Amino acid sequence: MSERIVVVGGGLGGVRSAERLREMGFDGQITILSAERHLPYHRPCLSKQIITGEWHPDDSLLSFSGDLDAEWRLNSPALHLDPKTQSVWVPGGEEIKYDGMIIATGVDARAMGGAPRHDPRVHVLRTLDDAVAIRKNIRQSQGLVAVIGGGFIGCELACSVRHMGRDVALIVRSPALLGGVVGDDIGKKITEAHVEHGVRLATGVGIKHWVRQPGGIGIHLSDGQVFFASCVVLAVGASPAVDWLRGSGLVIEDGVLCDATNHVVGAENIVACGDVARWPNLRFNGVVRRVEHWLNAVEGGRAAAENLLVGRSHAKPYTPVPRFWTEQYGMRVQGAGLPVLGTDTTDVNGLTGFIADGKLVGIVGLEQPGKIITETPELFRQNTVDTNRPVWTQPAAEETPAPLPTTQIPVPEPVAARGGPSVPPSVSSSMSPPLQRRRHSRSRPEMVRSGGGRARP
Repeated sequence: MSERIVVVGGGLGGVRSAERLREMGFDGQITILSAERHLPYHRPCLSKQIITGEWHPDDSLLSFSGDLDAEWRLNSPALHLDPKTQSVWVPGGEEIKYDGMIIATGVDARAMGGAPRHDPRVHVLRTLDDAVAIRKNIRQSQGLVAVIGGGFIGCELACSVRHMGRDVALIVRSPALLGGVVGDDIGKKITEAHVEHGVRLATGVGIKHWVRQPGGIGIHLSDGQVFFASCVVLAVGASPAVDWLRGSGLVIEDGVLCDATNHVVGAENIVACGDVARWPNLRFNGVVRRVEHWLNAVEGGRAAAENLLVGRSHAKPYTPVPRFWTEQYGMRVQGAGLPVLGTDTTDVNGLTGFIADGKLVGIVGLEQPGKIITETPELFRQNTVDTNRPVWTQPAAEETPAPLPTTQIPVPEPVAARGGPSVPPSVSSSMSPPLQRRRHSRSRPEMVRSGGGRARP
């Protein structure tokens, strides 16, 4: 009987990790459990082209390898994991055995206390279905669209709503948009752009209470302002999708705790990647943290697959320099590194540089893609990988599950690329993924099962 690797999560990280398994020669069964009814899609377009209607939902679907040969289980979220018996359960009480597992469940939209989420006019934006529901609500109503939250998603949503010709209000707890992620100067320019394009901005405020009425929802703010909205979108952050892991013995506070090689602490045959993984990046001080960026799902998914196959003893630390971007009103903000670690800023060839402990830890630029490309190698140079750095990845004694037997997974030769040059050649080309129509370019899965039924395309 062939071995089976179960990938929990049918998004970007899950599909890229499955592709890497095949590239490395794994010829066993790959089962992908997805909580959604859709095949993998581009999430960056949800707050842009899907909201505005420029794209049909099918245009957002990702292309993936025609050689993937995976069993797709759509509408089949993982409900419980038992690492001791190497079993995962899905709806209907079905138990699925695995020899190896990749956790790529991502994040869920964060709840906001007091918000009337049961009202169909109040939304979150995380999935393709969320985006379609928001677009439908906007098109079928009149009046103000209120977006709660001034991060990347909230700002992009406000921009899209204005592009549709609708009035929009951004309600933000912090005093400026994008918080401290992009630096004060760029944050100020983004804020000014929203105001110039007619966004009603309320910063540094909280929400005192909500009033639901037939014609809309009243939002009473701490500074006395009242907004009356026909559509409300809560964009207040995300939380790791780990509820299904409760009772598993794994450490899941703020994500799945991993060691530096993506291996989940407390399990020898499980790795994690993407937004849900909390691991110590030995390039940036070795503190365990999560990174919620598109490119981390791609690179982390591939690294996790590699390290699962070669085993913990041969695994190599995952030490990326994260890259991210946002585009609003035709202005593109791009960044690299971990600006959030910065305690001070400096000018780096016209970019905003973020400094911590005398080292450059992040750069952000507005409409300067060339400089981002040329200066990113400096982040690799100043932040070298320290494999001797002490890191905390051990749970408390009472949380440690019994040792697991080593999974018998084929062990190929270690991938040379993982130990190659410190500056990857993909820095320039991977800064922004092509958001192009993909209706006719994606590969079809060998088998798709939705819920309890099975269909062969």
